Amino acid sequence: MDIFQRRESEVRSYCRSFPVLFSGAKGSFLFDEQGNRYLDFLSGAGSLNYGHNNPAIKQAVIEYLQGDNILHSLDLSTVAKKRFLERFSSVVLEPRGMDYKVQFTGPTGANAVEAALKLARLVKRRSNVIAFTNGYHGLSSGALAVTGNSFYRSEAFIHRNNVSFLPFDGYFGGDVDTVAYLRRFLGDSGSGVDLPAAVILETIQAEGGVNVASLLWLRDMAALCKEFDILLIVDDIQVGNGRTGSFFSFEEAGIAPDMIVLSKSIGGIGLPIALVLLKPEHDVWKPGEHTGTFRGNNLAFVAATEALSYWENAALAQEVRRKGLLLRDRLEDIRAGNPALITGVRGKGLIYGLEFAAEAVCKAVSGEAFARQLVIERCGPKDNVLKFLPPLTIAEEDLLHGVAVVAESVASVGVKSAS
Repeated sequence: MDIFQRRESEVRSYCRSFPVLFSGAKGSFLFDEQGNRYLDFLSGAGSLNYGHNNPAIKQAVIEYLQGDNILHSLDLSTVAKKRFLERFSSVVLEPRGMDYKVQFTGPTGANAVEAALKLARLVKRRSNVIAFTNGYHGLSSGALAVTGNSFYRSEAFIHRNNVSFLPFDGYFGGDVDTVAYLRRFLGDSGSGVDLPAAVILETIQAEGGVNVASLLWLRDMAALCKEFDILLIVDDIQVGNGRTGSFFSFEEAGIAPDMIVLSKSIGGIGLPIALVLLKPEHDVWKPGEHTGTFRGNNLAFVAATEALSYWENAALAQEVRRKGLLLRDRLEDIRAGNPALITGVRGKGLIYGLEFAAEAVCKAVSGEAFARQLVIERCGPKDNVLKFLPPLTIAEEDLLHGVAVVAESVASVGVKSAS
Protein backbone atom coordinates (compact mmCIF):
# COMPACT_ATOMS: atom_id res chain seq x y z
CA MET A 1 0.00 0.00 0.00
CA ASP A 2 3.06 2.25 0.24
CA ILE A 3 2.82 3.31 -3.42
CA PHE A 4 -0.50 5.06 -2.77
CA GLN A 5 0.99 7.03 0.13
CA ARG A 6 4.06 8.03 -1.90
CA ARG A 7 2.50 8.73 -5.28
CA GLU A 8 -1.24 9.38 -5.02
CA SER A 9 -2.54 12.80 -4.03
CA GLU A 10 -3.74 13.50 -0.51
CA VAL A 11 -7.16 14.22 -2.01
CA ARG A 12 -8.04 10.51 -2.03
CA SER A 13 -10.93 9.76 0.32
CA TYR A 14 -12.86 6.48 0.08
CA CYS A 15 -9.67 4.44 0.43
CA ARG A 16 -9.07 6.01 3.84
CA SER A 17 -12.36 4.65 5.16
CA PHE A 18 -11.90 1.25 3.52
CA PRO A 19 -8.13 0.62 3.70
CA VAL A 20 -7.64 -2.68 1.89
CA LEU A 21 -6.35 -3.51 -1.59
CA PHE A 22 -9.33 -4.56 -3.67
CA SER A 23 -8.68 -6.89 -6.59
CA GLY A 24 -12.05 -8.14 -7.85
CA ALA A 25 -15.80 -7.65 -7.78
CA LYS A 26 -18.93 -9.57 -8.68
CA GLY A 27 -22.57 -8.70 -8.19
CA SER A 28 -23.00 -7.14 -4.73
CA PHE A 29 -19.49 -8.01 -3.52
CA LEU A 30 -15.92 -6.71 -3.59
CA PHE A 31 -12.89 -8.95 -3.03
CA ASP A 32 -9.50 -7.99 -1.63
CA GLU A 33 -6.09 -9.42 -2.52
CA GLN A 34 -6.41 -12.11 0.12
CA GLY A 35 -9.78 -13.21 -1.27
CA ASN A 36 -11.86 -11.74 1.56
CA ARG A 37 -15.38 -10.85 0.46
CA TYR A 38 -17.01 -7.49 1.27
CA LEU A 39 -20.69 -6.72 0.81
CA ASP A 40 -20.93 -3.45 -1.11
CA PHE A 41 -23.47 -0.87 0.12
CA LEU A 42 -21.53 1.92 -1.64
CA SER A 43 -22.08 0.80 -5.26
CA GLY A 44 -19.61 3.23 -6.75
CA ALA A 45 -21.51 6.12 -5.16
CA GLY A 46 -24.53 5.04 -7.17
CA SER A 47 -22.71 4.11 -10.39
CA LEU A 48 -23.30 0.37 -10.05
CA ASN A 49 -27.07 -0.02 -9.76
CA TYR A 50 -26.86 -3.30 -11.70
CA GLY A 51 -23.99 -4.69 -9.64
CA HIS A 52 -20.31 -5.27 -10.31
CA ASN A 53 -19.48 -6.97 -13.62
CA ASN A 54 -23.11 -7.56 -14.48
CA PRO A 55 -22.88 -10.62 -16.76
CA ALA A 56 -25.17 -9.46 -19.59
CA ILE A 57 -23.73 -5.95 -19.70
CA LYS A 58 -20.15 -7.22 -19.47
CA GLN A 59 -20.74 -9.68 -22.31
CA ALA A 60 -22.05 -6.90 -24.55
CA VAL A 61 -18.95 -4.82 -23.80
CA ILE A 62 -16.58 -7.75 -24.44
CA GLU A 63 -18.19 -8.52 -27.78
CA TYR A 64 -17.98 -4.89 -28.81
CA LEU A 65 -14.29 -4.72 -27.89
CA GLN A 66 -13.48 -7.92 -29.73
CA GLY A 67 -15.08 -6.59 -32.89
CA ASP A 68 -12.59 -3.71 -33.34
CA ASN A 69 -15.47 -1.25 -33.14
CA ILE A 70 -15.17 2.49 -32.58
CA LEU A 71 -14.29 3.48 -29.01
CA HIS A 72 -13.69 7.22 -29.26
CA SER A 73 -15.66 9.34 -31.70
CA LEU A 74 -16.15 12.88 -30.36
CA ASP A 75 -19.76 13.52 -31.46
CA LEU A 76 -19.54 11.63 -34.75
CA SER A 77 -22.50 9.42 -35.54
CA THR A 78 -21.76 5.79 -34.66
CA VAL A 79 -23.71 2.56 -34.62
CA ALA A 80 -23.28 2.31 -30.83
CA LYS A 81 -24.72 5.79 -30.26
CA LYS A 82 -27.58 5.12 -32.69
CA ARG A 83 -28.55 1.95 -30.83
CA PHE A 84 -28.42 3.68 -27.47
CA LEU A 85 -30.61 6.57 -28.61
CA GLU A 86 -33.12 4.20 -30.19
CA ARG A 87 -33.25 2.01 -27.08
CA PHE A 88 -33.42 4.94 -24.67
CA SER A 89 -36.25 6.44 -26.69
CA SER A 90 -38.28 3.22 -27.00
CA VAL A 91 -37.71 1.90 -23.47
CA VAL A 92 -37.57 5.05 -21.33
CA LEU A 93 -38.90 8.15 -23.05
CA GLU A 94 -41.78 7.01 -25.25
CA PRO A 95 -43.57 4.82 -22.67
CA ARG A 96 -43.56 7.82 -20.31
CA GLY A 97 -44.75 10.26 -22.95
CA MET A 98 -41.52 12.25 -22.61
CA ASP A 99 -40.33 14.25 -25.61
CA TYR A 100 -36.73 15.26 -24.85
CA LYS A 101 -33.57 15.87 -26.86
CA VAL A 102 -30.39 14.21 -25.57
CA GLN A 103 -27.13 16.11 -25.17
CA PHE A 104 -24.01 14.06 -24.51
CA THR A 105 -21.52 15.99 -22.41
CA GLY A 106 -18.14 15.12 -20.92
CA PRO A 107 -18.08 11.87 -18.94
CA THR A 108 -18.94 13.09 -15.45
CA GLY A 109 -22.11 14.24 -13.76
CA ALA A 110 -20.52 17.61 -13.09
CA ASN A 111 -19.96 18.03 -16.85
CA ALA A 112 -23.69 17.53 -17.43
CA VAL A 113 -24.60 19.97 -14.63
CA GLU A 114 -22.29 22.59 -16.16
CA ALA A 115 -23.95 22.14 -19.55
CA ALA A 116 -27.46 22.39 -18.11
CA LEU A 117 -26.68 25.57 -16.16
CA LYS A 118 -24.99 27.17 -19.15
CA LEU A 119 -27.89 26.30 -21.44
CA ALA A 120 -30.53 27.52 -18.98
CA ARG A 121 -28.81 30.91 -18.76
CA LEU A 122 -28.53 31.02 -22.53
CA VAL A 123 -32.22 30.19 -23.01
CA LYS A 124 -33.56 32.67 -20.47
CA ARG A 125 -30.91 35.38 -20.87
CA ARG A 126 -30.63 35.62 -17.09
CA SER A 127 -27.65 34.85 -14.90
CA ASN A 128 -29.09 33.87 -11.52
CA VAL A 129 -29.84 30.27 -10.53
CA ILE A 130 -31.72 29.04 -7.46
CA ALA A 131 -30.09 26.14 -5.59
CA PHE A 132 -30.92 24.60 -2.23
CA THR A 133 -29.48 24.07 1.20
CA ASN A 134 -27.50 20.80 1.40
CA GLY A 135 -27.63 20.31 -2.36
CA TYR A 136 -24.75 18.57 -4.12
CA HIS A 137 -24.18 18.91 -7.87
CA GLY A 138 -20.44 18.37 -8.37
CA LEU A 139 -17.12 20.09 -7.78
CA SER A 140 -16.19 21.83 -11.03
CA SER A 141 -16.60 25.59 -10.78
CA GLY A 142 -20.19 25.97 -12.02
CA ALA A 143 -21.41 22.81 -10.31
CA LEU A 144 -19.64 23.81 -7.10
CA ALA A 145 -21.41 27.17 -7.20
CA VAL A 146 -24.75 25.36 -6.75
CA THR A 147 -23.39 22.90 -4.14
CA GLY A 148 -24.22 23.80 -0.56
CA ASN A 149 -21.70 21.95 1.63
CA SER A 150 -19.11 24.36 3.06
CA PHE A 151 -16.50 21.56 3.18
CA TYR A 152 -16.30 21.71 -0.62
CA ARG A 153 -16.89 25.44 -0.99
CA SER A 154 -14.86 27.18 1.70
CA GLU A 155 -11.38 26.84 0.20
CA ALA A 156 -12.19 26.73 -3.50
CA PHE A 157 -11.22 30.40 -4.03
CA ILE A 158 -13.47 30.74 -7.06
CA HIS A 159 -16.22 33.16 -7.99
CA ARG A 160 -19.58 31.82 -6.87
CA ASN A 161 -21.74 34.65 -8.11
CA ASN A 162 -25.18 34.37 -9.68
CA VAL A 163 -26.48 31.65 -7.37
CA SER A 164 -29.08 32.15 -4.63
CA PHE A 165 -29.44 29.42 -1.98
CA LEU A 166 -32.86 28.86 -0.49
CA PRO A 167 -34.24 26.24 1.94
CA PHE A 168 -34.96 22.73 0.71
CA ASP A 169 -38.14 20.93 1.68
CA GLY A 170 -38.17 20.34 5.44
CA TYR A 171 -35.18 22.58 6.15
CA PHE A 172 -37.17 24.51 8.78
CA GLY A 173 -39.18 21.48 9.82
CA GLY A 174 -42.46 20.13 8.52
CA ASP A 175 -44.54 23.21 9.30
CA VAL A 176 -42.75 25.64 6.95
CA ASP A 177 -43.70 25.69 3.28
CA THR A 178 -40.41 26.55 1.59
CA VAL A 179 -42.05 26.87 -1.84
CA ALA A 180 -44.18 29.69 -0.43
CA TYR A 181 -40.97 31.08 1.08
CA LEU A 182 -39.35 31.13 -2.38
CA ARG A 183 -42.47 32.61 -3.98
CA ARG A 184 -42.31 35.48 -1.48
CA PHE A 185 -38.68 36.17 -2.43
CA LEU A 186 -39.40 36.09 -6.16
CA GLY A 187 -42.48 38.29 -5.86
CA ASP A 188 -40.80 40.95 -3.74
CA SER A 189 -38.66 43.45 -5.66
CA GLY A 190 -36.86 44.24 -2.42
CA SER A 191 -35.82 40.65 -1.58
CA GLY A 192 -32.42 40.90 -3.26
CA VAL A 193 -33.04 37.63 -5.11
CA ASP A 194 -32.86 38.15 -8.86
CA LEU A 195 -35.34 36.32 -11.07
CA PRO A 196 -33.40 33.18 -11.97
CA ALA A 197 -32.91 31.40 -15.26
CA ALA A 198 -33.34 28.08 -13.50
CA VAL A 199 -34.03 26.19 -10.31
CA ILE A 200 -31.80 23.14 -9.85
CA LEU A 201 -32.74 20.45 -7.35
CA GLU A 202 -32.37 16.82 -6.35
CA THR A 203 -35.58 15.02 -5.43
CA ILE A 204 -33.53 13.22 -2.77
CA GLN A 205 -30.40 14.96 -1.58
CA ALA A 206 -28.14 11.92 -1.42
CA GLU A 207 -24.81 13.47 -0.44
CA GLY A 208 -26.71 16.08 1.57
CA GLY A 209 -27.93 13.48 4.05
CA VAL A 210 -30.67 11.55 2.19
CA ASN A 211 -33.17 14.40 2.48
CA VAL A 212 -36.37 13.41 0.66
CA ALA A 213 -38.54 16.06 -0.99
CA SER A 214 -42.25 15.37 -0.69
CA LEU A 215 -44.33 14.84 -3.82
CA LEU A 216 -46.37 17.94 -2.93
CA TRP A 217 -43.22 20.05 -2.65
CA LEU A 218 -41.98 18.85 -6.04
CA ARG A 219 -45.33 19.59 -7.67
CA ASP A 220 -45.55 23.02 -6.07
CA MET A 221 -41.97 23.82 -7.09
CA ALA A 222 -42.69 22.80 -10.69
CA ALA A 223 -45.81 25.00 -10.66
CA LEU A 224 -43.86 27.93 -9.23
CA CYS A 225 -41.26 27.60 -12.00
CA LYS A 226 -44.00 27.79 -14.62
CA GLU A 227 -45.60 30.75 -12.85
CA PHE A 228 -42.38 32.78 -12.94
CA ASP A 229 -41.07 31.46 -16.30
CA ILE A 230 -38.12 29.67 -14.69
CA LEU A 231 -36.55 26.48 -16.05
CA LEU A 232 -36.66 23.47 -13.72
CA ILE A 233 -33.53 21.28 -13.74
CA VAL A 234 -33.70 17.95 -11.90
CA ASP A 235 -30.32 16.44 -11.02
CA ASP A 236 -31.03 12.70 -11.18
CA ILE A 237 -27.38 11.67 -11.26
CA GLN A 238 -27.38 9.57 -8.09
CA VAL A 239 -31.06 8.85 -7.45
CA GLY A 240 -32.16 8.28 -11.05
CA ASN A 241 -31.68 5.09 -13.07
CA GLY A 242 -34.14 3.21 -10.87
CA ARG A 243 -32.71 3.99 -7.44
CA THR A 244 -36.06 5.15 -6.01
CA GLY A 245 -38.18 2.43 -7.65
CA SER A 246 -38.88 4.18 -10.96
CA PHE A 247 -36.41 5.03 -13.72
CA PHE A 248 -36.59 8.75 -12.94
CA SER A 249 -36.90 9.76 -9.31
CA PHE A 250 -39.59 12.37 -10.01
CA GLU A 251 -42.05 10.13 -11.87
CA GLU A 252 -44.40 9.65 -8.93
CA ALA A 253 -44.73 13.42 -8.58
CA GLY A 254 -45.98 13.67 -12.16
CA ILE A 255 -43.78 16.66 -13.03
CA ALA A 256 -42.03 17.35 -16.36
CA PRO A 257 -38.67 19.08 -15.74
CA ASP A 258 -37.28 21.32 -18.46
CA MET A 259 -33.95 19.53 -18.13
CA ILE A 260 -32.86 16.28 -16.48
CA VAL A 261 -29.24 15.49 -15.70
CA LEU A 262 -28.15 11.84 -15.76
CA SER A 263 -24.83 10.10 -15.17
CA LYS A 264 -23.46 7.38 -12.86
CA SER A 265 -25.55 4.22 -13.46
CA ILE A 266 -26.63 5.21 -16.95
CA GLY A 267 -23.20 3.75 -17.84
CA GLY A 268 -24.36 0.25 -16.93
CA ILE A 269 -21.30 -1.19 -15.18
CA GLY A 270 -19.50 1.96 -14.11
CA LEU A 271 -18.38 3.21 -17.52
CA PRO A 272 -18.31 7.02 -17.63
CA ILE A 273 -21.11 8.75 -19.48
CA ALA A 274 -23.26 11.78 -18.72
CA LEU A 275 -26.13 13.41 -20.53
CA VAL A 276 -28.66 16.20 -20.33
CA LEU A 277 -32.25 15.60 -21.37
CA LEU A 278 -33.81 18.85 -22.55
CA LYS A 279 -37.16 19.79 -23.93
CA PRO A 280 -36.82 20.49 -27.67
CA GLU A 281 -37.75 24.16 -27.36
CA HIS A 282 -34.71 24.71 -25.13
CA ASP A 283 -32.23 23.23 -27.62
CA VAL A 284 -30.85 26.60 -28.74
CA TRP A 285 -27.19 25.56 -28.93
CA LYS A 286 -25.21 26.54 -32.00
CA PRO A 287 -23.19 23.62 -33.43
CA GLY A 288 -20.02 23.23 -31.37
CA GLU A 289 -21.05 25.84 -28.80
CA HIS A 290 -20.58 23.36 -25.95
CA THR A 291 -18.21 20.47 -26.59
CA GLY A 292 -16.05 17.88 -24.85
CA THR A 293 -13.44 15.44 -26.12
CA PHE A 294 -14.97 12.46 -24.33
CA ARG A 295 -18.64 13.00 -25.11
CA GLY A 296 -18.52 10.05 -27.52
CA ASN A 297 -17.81 7.10 -25.18
CA ASN A 298 -19.01 4.28 -27.40
CA LEU A 299 -18.16 1.54 -24.90
CA ALA A 300 -20.45 3.27 -22.41
CA PHE A 301 -23.17 3.51 -25.09
CA VAL A 302 -22.97 -0.27 -25.49
CA ALA A 303 -23.15 -0.90 -21.74
CA ALA A 304 -25.98 1.63 -21.31
CA THR A 305 -27.98 0.07 -24.13
CA GLU A 306 -27.76 -3.37 -22.54
CA ALA A 307 -28.59 -1.99 -19.07
CA LEU A 308 -31.86 -0.61 -20.43
CA SER A 309 -33.04 -4.21 -20.76
CA TYR A 310 -33.90 -3.97 -17.06
CA TRP A 311 -36.52 -1.33 -17.93
CA GLU A 312 -38.36 -3.20 -20.67
CA ASN A 313 -40.80 -4.36 -17.98
CA ALA A 314 -41.70 -3.43 -14.40
CA ALA A 315 -39.94 -6.32 -12.66
CA LEU A 316 -36.87 -4.47 -11.38
CA ALA A 317 -38.87 -1.42 -10.32
CA GLN A 318 -41.23 -3.59 -8.32
CA GLU A 319 -38.33 -5.39 -6.66
CA VAL A 320 -36.67 -2.11 -5.72
CA ARG A 321 -39.85 -0.86 -4.10
CA ARG A 322 -40.40 -4.15 -2.27
CA LYS A 323 -36.84 -4.35 -0.98
CA GLY A 324 -36.98 -0.67 -0.09
CA LEU A 325 -39.90 -1.22 2.25
CA LEU A 326 -38.07 -4.16 3.81
CA LEU A 327 -34.97 -2.04 4.29
CA ARG A 328 -36.98 0.79 5.84
CA ASP A 329 -38.67 -1.54 8.32
CA ARG A 330 -35.37 -3.07 9.44
CA LEU A 331 -33.78 0.35 9.85
CA GLU A 332 -36.74 1.53 11.92
CA ASP A 333 -36.19 -1.50 14.15
CA ILE A 334 -32.54 -0.50 14.64
CA ARG A 335 -33.59 3.05 15.41
CA ALA A 336 -36.22 1.93 17.94
CA GLY A 337 -33.63 -0.16 19.74
CA ASN A 338 -31.09 2.66 19.93
CA PRO A 339 -32.99 5.91 20.59
CA ALA A 340 -30.02 7.60 22.25
CA LEU A 341 -27.75 7.01 19.24
CA ILE A 342 -30.05 7.24 16.21
CA THR A 343 -32.25 10.24 15.46
CA GLY A 344 -33.82 9.45 12.11
CA VAL A 345 -34.51 7.10 9.20
CA ARG A 346 -35.35 8.48 5.77
CA GLY A 347 -35.19 7.44 2.16
CA LYS A 348 -37.05 5.80 -0.69
CA GLY A 349 -36.52 2.70 -2.78
CA LEU A 350 -32.95 1.51 -2.27
CA ILE A 351 -31.44 4.71 -0.94
CA TYR A 352 -31.83 5.20 2.80
CA GLY A 353 -30.10 7.20 5.50
CA LEU A 354 -29.70 6.28 9.16
CA GLU A 355 -29.06 9.52 11.03
CA PHE A 356 -26.97 9.46 14.19
CA ALA A 357 -26.94 12.00 16.98
CA ALA A 358 -23.17 12.43 16.64
CA GLU A 359 -20.69 12.26 13.77
CA ALA A 360 -18.24 10.26 15.91
CA VAL A 361 -20.83 7.54 16.49
CA CYS A 362 -21.69 7.32 12.79
CA LYS A 363 -17.99 7.09 11.90
CA ALA A 364 -17.48 4.38 14.49
CA VAL A 365 -20.45 2.38 13.17
CA SER A 366 -19.14 2.61 9.59
CA GLY A 367 -15.74 1.41 10.85
CA GLU A 368 -17.27 -1.48 12.78
CA ALA A 369 -19.29 -2.46 9.72
CA PHE A 370 -16.19 -2.51 7.56
CA ALA A 371 -14.43 -4.70 10.12
CA ARG A 372 -17.37 -7.08 9.55
CA GLN A 373 -16.79 -6.82 5.78
CA LEU A 374 -19.51 -4.38 4.84
CA VAL A 375 -18.63 -1.27 2.80
CA ILE A 376 -20.97 1.60 3.67
CA GLU A 377 -20.29 5.34 3.56
CA ARG A 378 -21.39 8.39 5.51
CA CYS A 379 -23.01 11.54 4.17
CA GLY A 380 -24.66 14.79 5.22
CA PRO A 381 -23.13 18.15 6.13
CA LYS A 382 -22.04 16.72 9.49
CA ASP A 383 -21.12 13.25 8.17
CA ASN A 384 -23.56 11.78 10.68
CA VAL A 385 -25.79 9.87 8.26
CA LEU A 386 -25.03 6.29 7.26
CA LYS A 387 -26.04 5.93 3.62
CA PHE A 388 -27.48 2.64 2.33
CA LEU A 389 -26.84 2.38 -1.41
CA PRO A 390 -26.77 -1.32 -2.37
CA PRO A 391 -27.05 -2.52 -5.98
CA LEU A 392 -30.65 -2.62 -7.17
CA THR A 393 -30.08 -6.24 -8.15
CA ILE A 394 -28.97 -7.30 -4.66
CA ALA A 395 -30.38 -10.60 -3.39
CA GLU A 396 -32.80 -10.18 -0.49
CA GLU A 397 -30.67 -12.34 1.82
CA ASP A 398 -27.61 -10.18 1.11
CA LEU A 399 -29.57 -7.00 1.77
CA LEU A 400 -30.82 -8.38 5.09
CA HIS A 401 -27.33 -9.58 6.00
CA GLY A 402 -25.94 -6.10 5.42
CA VAL A 403 -28.59 -4.53 7.63
CA ALA A 404 -27.87 -7.14 10.30
CA VAL A 405 -24.19 -6.19 10.16
CA VAL A 406 -25.15 -2.56 10.72
CA ALA A 407 -27.33 -3.57 13.68
CA GLU A 408 -24.40 -5.50 15.18
CA SER A 409 -22.10 -2.54 14.58
CA VAL A 410 -24.50 -0.10 16.26
CA ALA A 411 -24.79 -2.45 19.25
CA SER A 412 -21.00 -2.76 19.49
CA VAL A 413 -20.49 1.01 19.34
CA GLY A 414 -23.25 1.51 21.89
CA VAL A 415 -21.56 -0.85 24.33
CA LYS A 416 -18.21 0.88 23.87
CA SER A 417 -19.79 4.32 24.30
CA ALA A 418 -21.46 3.22 27.55
CA SER A 419 -18.29 1.76 29.04
